[in-house]
Amino acid sequence: MTMSVPERKSGSEGKEEESEDESEIVEESPCGRWQKRKEQVSQGNVPGVESASLAMDTEEGVEVVWNEVLFSDKKVFKAQEEKIKEMFENLMQVEHPNIVKFHKYWLDMKESQARVIFITEYMSSGSLKQFLKKTKKNHKTMNVKAWKRWCTQILSALSYLHSCDPPIIHGNLTCDTIFIQHNGLIKIGSVWHRLFVNVFPDANVQGKGRQHRDEQRNLHFFAPEYGTGEDDYAIDIFSFGICALEMAVLEIQANGDAAVSKEAIVNAGQSLEDPLMREFTQSCLRPDAKLRPTAHDLLFHRVLFEVHSLKLLAAHCLINNQYLLPENCVEERTKSFDPNAVMAEIKHEDRLGVQLKYSHVSPLELDKFLEDVKNGIYPLMNFASSRPHPVPRALSLSQEQVETVKTPTPEPQETESRKVLQMHCTLELNEEGNKTHVSHVVHQLSLFLKMDDKLHRQLSCDILPTDTSKDLASELVHYAFINEEDIEKVAVVLEDAIKRHRVGALPSGSMQ
Repeated sequence: MTMSVPERKSGSEGKEEESEDESEIVEESPCGRWQKRKEQVSQGNVPGVESASLAMDTEEGVEVVWNEVLFSDKKVFKAQEEKIKEMFENLMQVEHPNIVKFHKYWLDMKESQARVIFITEYMSSGSLKQFLKKTKKNHKTMNVKAWKRWCTQILSALSYLHSCDPPIIHGNLTCDTIFIQHNGLIKIGSVWHRLFVNVFPDANVQGKGRQHRDEQRNLHFFAPEYGTGEDDYAIDIFSFGICALEMAVLEIQANGDAAVSKEAIVNAGQSLEDPLMREFTQSCLRPDAKLRPTAHDLLFHRVLFEVHSLKLLAAHCLINNQYLLPENCVEERTKSFDPNAVMAEIKHEDRLGVQLKYSHVSPLELDKFLEDVKNGIYPLMNFASSRPHPVPRALSLSQEQVETVKTPTPEPQETESRKVLQMHCTLELNEEGNKTHVSHVVHQLSLFLKMDDKLHRQLSCDILPTDTSKDLASELVHYAFINEEDIEKVAVVLEDAIKRHRVGALPSGSMQ
């Protein structure tokens, strides 16, 4: 019997072949939308997550992460099944521009084992830890403005989590679980870490060894009271303090493979030249958890706080009401302006005033700024939250509390995750429909939607005089045509179109 050994390909040809192997589709989700590849990725360690692979979202055309939790004992899985479903349903409700997005989950039962598969946003640019290492390797120092911007984004996400009702504790905030994009956008990953610890208290899942090693390496990120059963959101503040310190000094020195010592942390803090930065980080690292500030308080600290510019406030207002504006409104509007025209003027009695002309503003810079605001790089956090973010109880239950929760959770259903950017609605008399419904006047409603992925959706239906705008919007959510968060916006547009048509002021109503 003879065996032939294939030749090893070298150079770019070998790399290309290897890349093709990694991009090979090895599994597909039941709905066909998510396609798992061979290539493994690291997006922050979570208890029980045995593998994390790169995958493709075939609807959006973007890469995502395919995570798997494996149960070797099916009886254990069955006992935990309702808790698992409830936890993942709740995770899908967490949404913030500075938090890694949780897309979808499903359960996979086999003879030998059970799996929970969940899809998360892929952070292609790497972790904050990797960025800091590269910066130090290139003998560069951290830019103070960048440090402040990153701190603000991280605190924005923590403030959101902690203001949920009840509060959500991250529990695993390290420089490995914070990700940075090329445009400077910061996102917190591994938000589900604490929830996994609660739902999988006995760690009856695979992958414990790797998690233990990583916890040893990042032990200095954890507060003294961590794991005592009395910890609360203050553990996240302590972890943030270490992250802020590492961002400032690039690395806190450790002795070999051992954990970073308290002495090394103190020395790193003392090395900060700015006394405000030093006081800021030290306030987060107080041994007594009750003395640590909240995330919201830290946003008002002198080292970070600044009065928001009118430009930033206007940008947020524009983004929040984008669905009311026509497409490319900024570009079209700036084209019509006279570059020498004065858009604002500051007058002084004792000296020459200051004039701001349209020529001083670059449309390209304005578009980029609006895009950055939309992505979450410049959050508005210098205002008190108008109301706590309602989140189901299971999101922050302790291990003992989780066991008492028996609320049934329905099977996951398809929902529309995309947001509506623009809408246009028309209403016309349906003559064919009126032949069928002789007792009612039937109108045909046409609704044009532009989604945040730039794709369009056009819908039409017959409506009766008894139909209300709220009922119609609720139906659109029920059938997954629009996101639940857009229900009020769509209802306003529908109501406007219906009123305009009824009074005969205009043949159609629109809101762009």
